[in-house]
Amino acid sequence: MRSVKCALGAEQTVPVITVGGTNGKGSTCAMLERILLSAGYRAGLYTSPHLIDYNERVRIDGRQASDAALCDAFARVEAARGEIPLTYFEFGTLAAWQAFAAAGVEAVILEVGLGGRLDAVNVFDADCAIVTSVDLDHMDYLGSTREAIGFEKAGIFRSGRPAIVGDAQPPQSVLAHAQAIGAGLLVQGRDFGYLPGEGQWSFWSRRGRRGGLAHPALRGAVQLANASTALAALESLAERLPVSMQDIRRGLIEVELPGRFQVLPGRPTVVLDVAHNPQAAGVLADNLGSMAFHPETWAVFGMLADKDIAGVVERVRGRVDHWLVAGLAGPRGMGADALAQHLGEQGLRVDGRFDNPADAYRAAKERAGEDDRIAAFGSFLTVSGVLQAIDDERKRRTT
Repeated sequence: MRSVKCALGAEQTVPVITVGGTNGKGSTCAMLERILLSAGYRAGLYTSPHLIDYNERVRIDGRQASDAALCDAFARVEAARGEIPLTYFEFGTLAAWQAFAAAGVEAVILEVGLGGRLDAVNVFDADCAIVTSVDLDHMDYLGSTREAIGFEKAGIFRSGRPAIVGDAQPPQSVLAHAQAIGAGLLVQGRDFGYLPGEGQWSFWSRRGRRGGLAHPALRGAVQLANASTALAALESLAERLPVSMQDIRRGLIEVELPGRFQVLPGRPTVVLDVAHNPQAAGVLADNLGSMAFHPETWAVFGMLADKDIAGVVERVRGRVDHWLVAGLAGPRGMGADALAQHLGEQGLRVDGRFDNPADAYRAAKERAGEDDRIAAFGSFLTVSGVLQAIDDERKRRTT
């Protein structure tokens, strides 16, 4: 990565915010982007994975990068790499940076793909690094404990620069690494935080308190923790990227993020959530519990084979009445029969097995009452498949 970056002549001339963590990365990135856009900055945002189109990964000024911009960036990376092999994600990361440079953005937000220390985005030095949360996921790569995983995620911190931790109880490894390299550590609940109120909330930090903030447009109580983490990061960069309270309020109201407890209009109610680890599933269960009453909840459920399926099911089982399991394609995907066996081992009855999430979703639509709820979750691939089925429905209605 460093060799190809050097060959490209890629230079960091604008503030870079790198966002890692087990859960909450996408929401925090989306809030940062929207607040910066509200303040009038040209912002570049790189995230992963995508739900439908690859272009979702590279956003410039709040819009997906065009095919032409991405193809030009890919061509530049291909020419620069010579004989150096690059993975899919490494190639995409360098191409995103090229697209941002060509567009002349004024701030860059990079979402870590996996871990942090050895992730492709870490070839760029963060002016402010964020670790949103630390929990058990990707254990084959990052380690089997929060301490081991925390060390990997803390690898995005830089000496003498802000290191924002959104986890109120971070592993000691995160704190120790920040201290060892001399990063400017700020921890949720200790150095900054939030105070919920009726219809609004307040952000507090060492610099004071900001009240009368609108709740983020993203659903779920956990979003206040993500929002306060984003504000702590922006506060730490105030000299280079000043934003006003009006910018913050507008950004939080306008923020959008598909697939993160996304509730679609219509009946039955459809909830889309990419939750694919126990911590995220617990948040999903809490959010489902806070919704209005629905007689029955139908789960469209598909997971990758290397995930903690039992942990996810245990967290959300009390919110689901009917399980429709879907097979996921690819080398890491789990078939419907194998997933059904996992559920059976936990004493749950499966109401249907399907080759893919789209078929499971269509079955849920047929079986659910108009006052019921359909919750599609377990993987980005699960939500992507359901979104594609919904898009097909819309196209059929308009032709």
